[in-house]
Amino acid sequence: MPLTIAAVAHDEKKQALVEWAERNAARLRPHKLVATATTGGRLKAALGDLDVTTVKSGPLGGDQQIGAMIAEGKIDLLVFFPDPLTPMPHDVDVKALLRLALVYNVPCAFNAATADLMAQAILPA
Repeated sequence: MPLTIAAVAHDEKKQALVEWAERNAARLRPHKLVATATTGGRLKAALGDLDVTTVKSGPLGGDQQIGAMIAEGKIDLLVFFPDPLTPMPHDVDVKALLRLALVYNVPCAFNAATADLMAQAILPA
């Protein structure tokens, strides 16, 4: 059964998320990705054959949209590459997204190493 995977990355981590998706493209193809606007655009440009739906940019409400999807049971996995060294003006939204992922027990990966492990364990090749 296809899963819905949320993909979010801060500006300095977008390329790392794209590279992760490229490495795991075969595992991702059968599934649906939901991504914030710029991240989703980068994924579509790099891997046009992936099923990627975009929501708004994170600072414009995209983190909250994905959080709402988590609360509604529509997200199966969260791959979120935050930039821990850059202050975010929408930090409150990011914290709300993380809180919802924890409350609803959604498997989460916050770096490439963990995302690779999650993909290998959950997404068949």
